Amino acid sequence: MLGVLVLLFPASALSKEKPVILALGDSLTAGFGVKEEESYPSRLQLKVASAGFPHKVINAGVSGDTTAGGVRRIRWLMKHEPEIVILALGANDGLRGFSIAEIRRNLELMIGVCRKHDARILLAGMKALPNYGEDYMQEFESVFSELAEKHKLDFLPFLLEGVAGERKHTQPDGLHPVASGYSIVTDLVWERLQPMLTK
Repeated sequence: MLGVLVLLFPASALSKEKPVILALGDSLTAGFGVKEEESYPSRLQLKVASAGFPHKVINAGVSGDTTAGGVRRIRWLMKHEPEIVILALGANDGLRGFSIAEIRRNLELMIGVCRKHDARILLAGMKALPNYGEDYMQEFESVFSELAEKHKLDFLPFLLEGVAGERKHTQPDGLHPVASGYSIVTDLVWERLQPMLTK
């Protein structure tokens, strides 16, 4: 439902009124299982405004989305003319054991589209569960750091640092944050985002 909210605002109106920060992701961005105002993009909007920045944060999170889904959506989303894109996709790819080469290719395609539209990128790293073995876990995690280094991106190593697996901060699945977990995620993102806004 939250992913659909983006459709309610004409892209031209959004981009002309305020500079845009586009939060592109899956259920972790959409705010699965919590109120809209408890999602990290909504909380991030409050931090951005409180710090005196004029930017509008658009929640482009769609539950269940993968890096391939992000590739399908990214060009349409560029109609918002974002100044910054928070790219937080890959968790579902890891859960399903998708090919590391495919994940890397999809992320690079999205990075390329953002760059073509002069959008700066904050890449959020993900981690895979041990279901597919230690080698897959390590290769999956390294994709994000390698791409950040290769393309000189601002980088958040793990979107759910201090949240994933912490019972008090997650829903029963141990993955999706509750409100307190999203508060931590927001702080993690803000720590990397704020310096980008002052450049």
